[in-house]
Amino acid sequence: MHPSVRVLAHKPLISFIGKRVWPATAGPSHPHPAAPPEWQKSFSEKAVPHSSPRAPLDHAVFLEFWEVPARFSKPSSRYLEQVEIDAILSGGASLR
Repeated sequence: MHPSVRVLAHKPLISFIGKRVWPATAGPSHPHPAAPPEWQKSFSEKAVPHSSPRAPLDHAVFLEFWEVPARFSKPSSRYLEQVEIDAILSGGASLR
């Protein structure tokens, strides 16, 4: 017989430090440390604050794929030939 095993409470290998608290406002913008030096110098001119309201769009916004103009659809890539359908359904086993 084996001696009785004392069962201890399960202790996870990771420990959580508590709830995360997110700041109410974003911190100041700064360039990435690996950015080229010339870009880092002119960063403040190029930086756009995130809280600024966006300008109204001068072009149409499409919410559904069928609303986009025809120039954005490629009929050759939308339609499959029967040979391609058979290859997909057979897992490639029908390829020669």
